[in-house]
Amino acid sequence: MHDTHSPQGPTRRDALQHLLGAGALAAGGLPLFARADEATAESFESRRAAHPWTQAFVGVQADVAPMAMTLRGTLPTALHGAFFRNGPARHALGGMRYHHWFDGDGLLQRYTLGATGITHQGRFVRTEKYLDDTAAGRPVRSGFGTAVPGAKPPTGPDSLNVANTSVVKHAGELMALWEGGSAYRLDEQTLETRGVKTWSPDFAGVPFSAHPRIEPDGTLWNFGVSAMAGRLVIYRVRPDGVLATATTLPVPHIAMVHDFAVTARHLVFLLPPLVFDGARMKGGQSFLDSHVWKPQLGLRVLVLPKDALDKPQWFELPAGFVFHIGNAWEDRDGVIRLDCMRADDAWHATVGLKEIMRGSFIAKEFAQLTLIEVDLKARRARQQVLPQIAEFPRIDPRQTGQRHQQLFAALRLSPGDRPGYDAVMRHDIGRGHTDHYRYGPDVMVEEHLFVPRPGSTREGDGWLLGSALDLARGRTLFSVFEAQRLADGPLAQAEMPRLMPMGLHAIHVAA
Repeated sequence: MHDTHSPQGPTRRDALQHLLGAGALAAGGLPLFARADEATAESFESRRAAHPWTQAFVGVQADVAPMAMTLRGTLPTALHGAFFRNGPARHALGGMRYHHWFDGDGLLQRYTLGATGITHQGRFVRTEKYLDDTAAGRPVRSGFGTAVPGAKPPTGPDSLNVANTSVVKHAGELMALWEGGSAYRLDEQTLETRGVKTWSPDFAGVPFSAHPRIEPDGTLWNFGVSAMAGRLVIYRVRPDGVLATATTLPVPHIAMVHDFAVTARHLVFLLPPLVFDGARMKGGQSFLDSHVWKPQLGLRVLVLPKDALDKPQWFELPAGFVFHIGNAWEDRDGVIRLDCMRADDAWHATVGLKEIMRGSFIAKEFAQLTLIEVDLKARRARQQVLPQIAEFPRIDPRQTGQRHQQLFAALRLSPGDRPGYDAVMRHDIGRGHTDHYRYGPDVMVEEHLFVPRPGSTREGDGWLLGSALDLARGRTLFSVFEAQRLADGPLAQAEMPRLMPMGLHAIHVAA
């Protein structure tokens, strides 16, 4: 079965929504997640004094008022604008603490860069779940990996939506993104929530994932995974924000997929062997714990022609888990070249991020920079795992789907016995050279992103900017680097005397 969006009557619309959204979730019943409880909160609190890194996962309980940051150096005038970061930030409520990092309510932070310096503020996304939980003074709706006793039965994916993963601006609209539900529209200036984004009546409430890809012409591609329906949803949105197509296709052994890539002619998905098992969910397991690691499936590579999404090609690599992809492009011989951050298994996602919420860090498995080649003609794929332990890969956005040479990422050098990253890097993919700047062992680095210098067309000509948490001093830093000279250190850096929760993905919007 292959469904494509087009004007439909209520019967077709109802069938799609049942298959992909509210109906499928309701049919699956209320999963019995690991329960948010006081014991998790007590475990976390008991370890805080001995482990300063836990400050990054305490969270906040209310919106964050504007604060001017202290600036050293000079901001480039052409860089003025706003840097938005989203991330889980309310990890506990009413004495009950969530069990997984990804369950916290989304806090959108705005760093305003202007002639007077940098000002920071933050506001929670007013999702259905946020409003319900806040009114009750405790969690009353379940999340991705946590539930509470007597939680309200979900009526669809947006019942659990915390809008905490990423942020995108497309066709003039700023939106907070989650993995398994709708995008939330936001006011760019006030950060107030404007409501759920509906791309079409047929696909209302259907998952719209956190890693859309915007091509140089403004076309936005995205996907959504409907695990219980065993289907992958593909969206193509025109530069003016109008939905061009929305298509669903069945995927055997549907996997947990967080990111994808586009090339000039194809969409590329890396499907780890962490596959959904509906029987586990019916048996009372959480959504996360309803996924089973089946290394015998390998890391499957799904390639979809943009003009023939119903003609998939499949390839296989050794088993591995991937959260993030940097970019993909096709050479003259039709070989797709892709870079990503790959771990040998899914331990960090399924166990490590739970341990962090209890105040425990176990150094077991880290993702490494990996280069992948997919030869469509020879019908084979291969990978090269590089030594860099890194995450949050970003490229010059003008190269999306095109040949790129430079990759930026958070780098783990030697932060000691704590989670996260202590440096940022620029890796030259062709030459194998890495330039980096190390903040230090007491600084936890968040995702940094590349912003092109206006008027320049040369890849990598611009700035790398991002925030970091100074755990020893209890301060949040915001740094601006010349992207081609990271080792020189920040050309401008601001700080403020409040430590924000560790966040996820970010964008920059020019003034």
